[in-house]
Amino acid sequence: MAILRPFRALRPEPKNAAQVSAVPYDVVNREEAASLAKNNALSFLRVSRPEIDLPIEIHFSDARVYEKAALQFQLLKKDAPLLQESAPCIYLYGLKQEAHEQIGIAATYSVAEYDNGTILRHEKTRPDKEDDRTRHVLSLQAQTGPVFLAFRETRTIDELIRQARKEMPLFNFIAEDGVTHTVWKIEETLPWINAFAELPRLYIADGHHRSASASRAHRELGTTGNTEAHGHFLAVAFPANQLRILPYNRLIKNWGTLTEVQFLEKVKEHFELLPTEEPSPPQGQFGMYLSGRWYRLKPIADIPKTGVESLDVSVLQNRLLSPILQIQDPRSDSRIDFVGGIRGTGELEARVNRGEAVVAFACHPTTLNELMEISDAGEMMPPKSTWFEPKLRDGLLSNTF
Repeated sequence: MAILRPFRALRPEPKNAAQVSAVPYDVVNREEAASLAKNNALSFLRVSRPEIDLPIEIHFSDARVYEKAALQFQLLKKDAPLLQESAPCIYLYGLKQEAHEQIGIAATYSVAEYDNGTILRHEKTRPDKEDDRTRHVLSLQAQTGPVFLAFRETRTIDELIRQARKEMPLFNFIAEDGVTHTVWKIEETLPWINAFAELPRLYIADGHHRSASASRAHRELGTTGNTEAHGHFLAVAFPANQLRILPYNRLIKNWGTLTEVQFLEKVKEHFELLPTEEPSPPQGQFGMYLSGRWYRLKPIADIPKTGVESLDVSVLQNRLLSPILQIQDPRSDSRIDFVGGIRGTGELEARVNRGEAVVAFACHPTTLNELMEISDAGEMMPPKSTWFEPKLRDGLLSNTF
């Protein structure tokens, strides 16, 4: 079963929801976060990325950053203001980007089910990022950025969503990136609890570090505070058939011990290499941007049909990045960078042209079926295998302890 728990959300007044809400903490760098929060004292980035209001030399993991986060959170509660619901509720959270629309269920979900594998993950986490978000949760005594979950759709939940969205929304605004965010408050929660109890499992689509940090914070808090609240984590669960995954592309900053000519010679041993005008590759192939030109890479050897080794990002890692460029661990190697989602292949071209990278690779997106099948099998994908778009916003709903 999947446990769905209503909660007493901390949320902004509806008139200030757009101003408070912010992009997820991990999709922007420090400079981008500071730019987005500029001239907006209510931006939740001042809580999720508090280093933007500290001297540039202070590292994001400095104790002063978490102290600043707690202070900014208290100020925002007063200034926004942020209101605590009088009774536990759940929420529908709708995202609309151009013609694409998806609607999920915002609630809190069981840390125990995350720990025991009822809520499945598909990527490993980095200790430093886990440390950061765990310290952030403990400093705020709250989870403020929702995990993005997926589940195999059911008629019962589809009908509950259809009926609930007929009501007047609590929040409805268009963010600066053009995405419409709509939130409906649901007070009659039992039908939703029962419907989720029929689901055999949930899948983490995005937010592996948030869910891992919720589990760690729960263990550290033990019996202190509101154990029921910190024993669950904030998330929005979407029917899988509504979701859209965009490519997660790769940039390589230098050749390592190779020259460009040597690199190309080695690539031709494993891939067919053809000039192309179309950077976005079909499944099983890759786009490569090098010296102002796009190429299409097609593996010479057969690709496995199923499992994690069949993923395009795995093929690129195992047949090119690791053996040719000696990038063995993309989680920690400073020579690789990742560009996801809406930034597209134009961002790859621009960064190579500016000299920030020597070569870029465009990948075909991983599918939802691949994600769920690999999660079901207990396998782990390479890092940065999926980029979900559009993104949820931080600060609209928080789970406090």
